[in-house]
Amino acid sequence: MGKVAEKPKTKHSKETYLQWYDIMLLIRRFEERTLMAYGQNKVRGFCHVYIGQEAIAAGLVSAIRPEDAIITAYRQHGIALARGLSPKACMAELFGKETGIVKGKGGSMHFFSKEKRYFGGNGIVGAQIPIGTGIAFAEKYKGTDNLCVTMFGDGAARQGALFESFNMAETWDLPVLYICENNQYAMGTSVERTSNVTDIYKIGAAFDMPSEPVDAMDPVEVHEALTEAANYIRSGKGPYFLEMKTYRYKGHSVSDPARYRSKDELKQYQEQDPIKRLENKILEEGIASKDEIQEIKDRVKKTVLEAVEFAENSAYPDPSELYTDNYLQPDFPFTT
Repeated sequence: MGKVAEKPKTKHSKETYLQWYDIMLLIRRFEERTLMAYGQNKVRGFCHVYIGQEAIAAGLVSAIRPEDAIITAYRQHGIALARGLSPKACMAELFGKETGIVKGKGGSMHFFSKEKRYFGGNGIVGAQIPIGTGIAFAEKYKGTDNLCVTMFGDGAARQGALFESFNMAETWDLPVLYICENNQYAMGTSVERTSNVTDIYKIGAAFDMPSEPVDAMDPVEVHEALTEAANYIRSGKGPYFLEMKTYRYKGHSVSDPARYRSKDELKQYQEQDPIKRLENKILEEGIASKDEIQEIKDRVKKTVLEAVEFAENSAYPDPSELYTDNYLQPDFPFTT
């Protein structure tokens, strides 16, 4: 009688692992095509890609509910895709087309979806922190057990709005999950150069807010930390703060050559590539086969190519749409 195959020694299902891998690979390939399109002048304006930070998006969406709100900063394509926004609509938005997720008016930094409870994509550093706190206040006011995931970078952690929001959220026990995506650099300035407190999660201690760091190069660690935090918040105890320690492999934006960091530093983090790390775990622990991994790779490649084709074949918005969905109307009375 042959040996019975040993089951994977994991507490998460095969479906969850493959979901994480699918999401992370989709984000990586989408962002790579975005950079290519930008180089071809098909994408204009500011553009910040999520390459290197994919494990955060994957672990996030598996740990929260569809009813929970998400709001984040301008490095947001990955979060939007993980949340379930259409790759075609997202790519079309980058191309400035009328079929974009916000009709070609938001561009790279301002995706939005009411249906997916995705509130952006916000271009002003730290502006989403009080907005997310307000969304959480609304959920408490309505008596739901939903929470608002409010994400920001290490640079925004120095904004005064963060301290005001933290104080308000803790004082009123608001259901808000604060996440700092610490990719080590605020534009070109390292965390070490901006504060003597380089462990950003410690900021929460000033408000008696439960806070902790997370290895955000691993979706398993992200998922488990977020699940614990979400359960705490839903129990009515108030906000929670997680510092996701991650790294961006590209510059701050497409115009940034990232000369402020060494090649050795970049190589060190690339050796921890979250996608390769997850793929190795899946194969080494027998969670899925090479054929199943290849099937995901083929499907993701097809999805991204179709998204680019869709964006290229879509029309630009009609000029008559300039004021649609905006507060400012053509007959607005200007005064001096």
